Amino acid sequence: MDKIIIFDTTLRDGEQAPGASLNQKEKLEVAQALSYLGVDVIEAGFPISSKGDFDSVNLIAKTIKGPVICGLSRSLKKDIDAAAQALKPAKRPRIHVFLATSKIHMKYKLKKAEGEILRLAVEAVSYARKFCSDIEFSPEDASRTESDFLDRVVEAVIKAGARTVNIPDTVGYAEPEEFGKIIRRIKENVPNINQAVISVHCHNDLGLGVANSLSAIKNGARQVECTINGIGERAGNASMEEIVMSIDTRKDIYAGLKTGIVKKNIYKTSRLVSKLTGFLVAPNKAIVGGNAFRHESGIHQDGVLKERSTYEIIHGEDVGFQVEGLVLGKHSGRHAFSERVKRLGFHLSEKQLNYAFESFKELADKKKDIFEDDLRTIIEDQMRVIKAPLWQLLSFEVNSGTNIAPKSTVRLKKKETSLQDSSSGDGPVDACFKAIDKIIGIKGALEDFRLEAVTRGKDALGEVSLRLKVEGKVASGRGSSTDIIEAAVKAYLDAINKIEK
Repeated sequence: MDKIIIFDTTLRDGEQAPGASLNQKEKLEVAQALSYLGVDVIEAGFPISSKGDFDSVNLIAKTIKGPVICGLSRSLKKDIDAAAQALKPAKRPRIHVFLATSKIHMKYKLKKAEGEILRLAVEAVSYARKFCSDIEFSPEDASRTESDFLDRVVEAVIKAGARTVNIPDTVGYAEPEEFGKIIRRIKENVPNINQAVISVHCHNDLGLGVANSLSAIKNGARQVECTINGIGERAGNASMEEIVMSIDTRKDIYAGLKTGIVKKNIYKTSRLVSKLTGFLVAPNKAIVGGNAFRHESGIHQDGVLKERSTYEIIHGEDVGFQVEGLVLGKHSGRHAFSERVKRLGFHLSEKQLNYAFESFKELADKKKDIFEDDLRTIIEDQMRVIKAPLWQLLSFEVNSGTNIAPKSTVRLKKKETSLQDSSSGDGPVDACFKAIDKIIGIKGALEDFRLEAVTRGKDALGEVSLRLKVEGKVASGRGSSTDIIEAAVKAYLDAINKIEK
């Protein structure tokens, strides 16, 4: 079998999506999930861009031992130095160097001629090789680069030591047949191409990211750069789960090709990235959307009951999609809960397991039926627990109605001190937020607020994700409860704790 290398850039390109910023702990959590998922390469970040990004790449390099850990770098010595230093602890480091090669980028962004671009690319790869042997080079905006010049650049960087050459469709401009021809031409025309892996990085501006990536695979590419849920700059990147399942499902088309992805972990990883970034997955999203394996049409239901393959080309359980499994109850013990956690594929520390079990018991007292997705939400929330947060909710009371101005009283705990205040607002949630602001002494501004039901029924667990701005600092927060006001308050405090840490 010919393996397709899965290069996941969720933590670099995905995190560059407006509003998707992750803190260091969240990045490590995603990296660990990607390792369990079986990705081959994790692009952990852009070390020169900020101290936070440098530290995150360094922490991931120290902690994650399975996949190759990659850091992005412009074709500048200071960038390469930063990437090399951040990646120093990695068992399998890779430096990913890029430089724009299209006429429009060279003229307006770089203001450099072809000869200088070629020289800078070769010098950057040669310099990076001093730090590690695994060097990747990307001619940015390759799909709009003159073909002869692109071939020359690819040949030159391979000669300089690049072992992966990535052909990016940086602005999502290419069309599948056209992009496939670009890959095939490079494979046929570049004399030393057999010394490197051809990679592709396709953006989704015209909705063709996955189609272009698959066309490239058909024409010789053997590494695909993609993200979980397709997140990324502008309209996003090629979706990892769609590429993987296309190759797996259409074995007649992709004969002899495979990936190393652990399919049953796809849905869980999708949920994690969605929760941490605050980007909800659309119900109609392929593979991981809420409706991907649900059937409402009577004709479809009848067909599925008789033979699943009539309307299902993928089984939901194959990608870890389980929405109907009724599990456990308020009389269940810790051992049974622990076994269920393992069966769902989560890896919790003893402390995290204890917190999760307490949350489960609290939820079991409120809900009659507890579903798999309720458990997933509890576990995902508690996976972040390392120490008690700075601000904790003790209680809240809300007085609201049709002809009553909403008013809320909130009690918070900071270390061993209990603080309380009240406020009115445009609604009960707004009143709670303003009361919290008064207690802490801040003025928070909501940039985004979303509420969704985790499972079905009147007692469904509600999950709130929001983005909060305080004095120029922005953080995402999330919280869950059968009470949507409590869920909102928890999410608000989650964001504040990230800002105030």
